[in-house]
Amino acid sequence: MSIELTPDPEVADLARRTAAFVREVVIPVEERYGGVVTGAAGTEIRARLQDAAKEAGVFAPHVSAEYGGHGLDMRSRAVVFEEAGYSLFGPLALNVAAPDEGNMHLLERIAAPRQKEQYLRPLASGEVRSCFAMTEPAPGAGSDPAALATRARRVPGGWRIDGRKWFITGADGAAYAICMARTSGEPGDRGGATMFLVDADNPGMKVVRHIDTLDESLFGGHCEVVFDNCVVPDDAVLGEVDQGFEGAQVRLGPARMTHCMRWLGVARRAQDIAVANAVARQVFGSRLAELGMVQQMIADNEIDIAASRGLILQACWELDQGRSAAQSTAIAKTFTSEAVWRVVDRSLQMCGALGVSGDVLLGRFLREVRPFRIYDGPSETHRWAIAKRVVRRHDVEAGA
Repeated sequence: MSIELTPDPEVADLARRTAAFVREVVIPVEERYGGVVTGAAGTEIRARLQDAAKEAGVFAPHVSAEYGGHGLDMRSRAVVFEEAGYSLFGPLALNVAAPDEGNMHLLERIAAPRQKEQYLRPLASGEVRSCFAMTEPAPGAGSDPAALATRARRVPGGWRIDGRKWFITGADGAAYAICMARTSGEPGDRGGATMFLVDADNPGMKVVRHIDTLDESLFGGHCEVVFDNCVVPDDAVLGEVDQGFEGAQVRLGPARMTHCMRWLGVARRAQDIAVANAVARQVFGSRLAELGMVQQMIADNEIDIAASRGLILQACWELDQGRSAAQSTAIAKTFTSEAVWRVVDRSLQMCGALGVSGDVLLGRFLREVRPFRIYDGPSETHRWAIAKRVVRRHDVEAGA
């Protein structure tokens, strides 16, 4: 079956309107604040931008119409999310930023009806934010989720969760967490995890600190969160008991791809800034854009952007077909995370001293995209998994 690369007219129109909205409304705000907003001022800016996105008809394109969105499939999201990602504040404005976007996808797929009303609907409307609490300090869950050490034990009427999480994006100010905890087995076992919905006002869940990180644009920061005698009722279980790892797969592949889509938008923005500068700047008796080494960087950027887009669409097509897409999402995530870095790095280089200054946001973009080679699975872990699948396929085909 062929993969259709041309978006439907309705999707193309939504992408055009998103692009116009980001350029006319969002980028001026992003440039004013240098791509970073925090605290009460950030909350006010988030609300203002989201109200503007609703008025423009581009808000929440990923959720179904039942929850106020456009119901886009993964291939359609790729087109629109890339336009949203053209500004660091674009995903926040459209309510497609991590981790909320991935949590909406997960909740819409596996939450019980009551959970959808209590947790998904206010999240989809932008009324609240959320976080996904899985990653733990070593030797806990990180690149290897099976190392999960946070434990949930049955108590009368529910469960008691105890454990420590870190690098929990958006935890500060989140209305609730989706917490992954071990309900059976021991760290290292491949199964035995369960997802729990934990309200932020639960006295057993505390955000203990913001972790100082290279990137700063993801709203609510990267936080360390402690679950200490955190008691939740039975109906806080999201999905099935002991099936948390399997349930999280619903979120994992699509969330990796939406990260790629958003950061690809940033890469395009960096390229546009660099090309505009190269065309305007005169050096050595000609335009900078007419020098061979600069032309090579421009061309290499275009190649990386186009190749990333193609890999994203391939993986999204597989996801839309209901396939696991484990190999294609790993390939797309690894390549795109590294390609986006290369594009932003070359763009900064083409701008010279301007690139490292605060007069353009290329330095901020560089800081923001670098961690993507680590979160959602480091490139090395993905390469290991990619190679294992290739070897396994070879063994099957060879009858080994």
